[in-house]
Amino acid sequence: MSHEPTASTAAAGQADDWARLCMLLDDDPELAPAVRLAVTDPQGYLHERAAEPAVPGLGHLLGADPWQALLDGLDDAGALAYLDPGDFGMELAEALAGLPRVVGAGVDLDQVTDLDGELATVVGVADRLLGSRGLRIVQLEEEAQACPLVVVPTGHVPQILDLVARLGQVARDFSGR
Repeated sequence: MSHEPTASTAAAGQADDWARLCMLLDDDPELAPAVRLAVTDPQGYLHERAAEPAVPGLGHLLGADPWQALLDGLDDAGALAYLDPGDFGMELAEALAGLPRVVGAGVDLDQVTDLDGELATVVGVADRLLGSRGLRIVQLEEEAQACPLVVVPTGHVPQILDLVARLGQVARDFSGR
């Protein structure tokens, strides 16, 4: 009897990893099922997304990427702060101020507003401010001209980075490690 994982057990394990990642990133109840559908039934995921009024023309795509489904789901839940690489402190402060975890923590981001310089440096300052409230910023890699940031509990960061790498994607934190 072989103890090698079969394709179906490997796919189930990967779907479980995606589900765990979703739970670590946000508590929106629609996030994990949408990402799981993108993993297990890409065409079904695209069919569901194409039916949404805010996503016209999606139906012509040939496949669904679970990573993009994750980013879309986080964005739909209001859990992502999207920035451009050329943004500065004011844009970062405004984007973070709208995230539910930041609002709930009552973090004052005024120190970030007037900062300029490389975006990663400015995000590092915001990350330290959030760190005092048990939160951290994680960047989920997307296209070159987008910088999607999610705010998560500090204790989730190592697991998030591990799962993202295991799933073949890229994320980074701003702890300076």
